[in-house]
Amino acid sequence: MSDTLEDRGKALENEYFRRKERELIEKMKAKLEAEETKDLKLDCPKCDGHLFESEYEGIVIDICDSCSGVWLDAGELAHIMDEEDEKGWLSRFFG
Repeated sequence: MSDTLEDRGKALENEYFRRKERELIEKMKAKLEAEETKDLKLDCPKCDGHLFESEYEGIVIDICDSCSGVWLDAGELAHIMDEEDEKGWLSRFFG
């Protein structure tokens, strides 16, 4: 009889921890979703205006809403240059 009580106690304990783990997992998922959907506003390095993303020939570039500055991430200028090779003014300008 003590074995059945002991088994029942272990089962209840396992169920309690399973429920707590499930609650923690749900909280972590909600936190991750909130972080992913958070709008990451970047400030312009020149004037502290806000940058918004725009697409130029398949490349996402950052444009300042205040000074209209254009900012490129690492490797984006090289990618534009490769695409424009012998096609446009940008490659002639930097070439």
